[in-house]
Amino acid sequence: MAPIGFRILPFAPQPSKKIIDTLRKTATAHLSDNMHRLHAIGPDLFPCHSGGRMVGTALTVKVGPGDNLMVHKAIDICRPGDVIVVDAGGVCTQAIIGEIMSAIAERNGAAGMVIDGAIRDADALAQSKFPVYARGITHRGPYKNGPGEMNVPVVIGEAVVNPGDIIVGDDDGLVAIPQDLIEETLRLAKLQEKKESDLLKAIRGGKKLDRAWVDESLRSKGCIIPPKMR
Repeated sequence: MAPIGFRILPFAPQPSKKIIDTLRKTATAHLSDNMHRLHAIGPDLFPCHSGGRMVGTALTVKVGPGDNLMVHKAIDICRPGDVIVVDAGGVCTQAIIGEIMSAIAERNGAAGMVIDGAIRDADALAQSKFPVYARGITHRGPYKNGPGEMNVPVVIGEAVVNPGDIIVGDDDGLVAIPQDLIEETLRLAKLQEKKESDLLKAIRGGKKLDRAWVDESLRSKGCIIPPKMR
């Protein structure tokens, strides 16, 4: 049995190409709204790349703060379509990855990287289309001593991410969707997308909207609205 702190557990299954392709066209806001914001990865992680969506299966890595030994192993064995999700404790004193490691991960088919910690080579990553999300930036390099574990539950931006969760990222941020919730979440997200699209067309077409709910909500909370402002 592998010692605690140096375990590499089996990979979780990946979803179908159809699901991945559908998620590529779905906004994180719509996905998050229809999971009642419970599976949103917090706003402290930001996109470090030049833009573009990220969708893939979570290959989770838990490391000691400032150490990237197990992350090196993850980029070596990741499957095409995996998102390497690193719980570095949110500590930004050392960079967990930089340009070289992200280039290796991209070459090996990873769909992106999420680092709850810091990155470096920020200028190079900002010009790359390979998706990288992180909490901070520092020039200080990492340790390579361990401990580290792979394919275990991790905490990223206060959200629990399990191996095999589907990670979706865009300019608004990140969500982690358990695979057993994907079909229903996508169904609800598509309904919301249609509803919002119709609403925007009405707004831009000059249609007067019924906004009475705003005053009703305010009055229910005790707000007094002056007559001339109604």
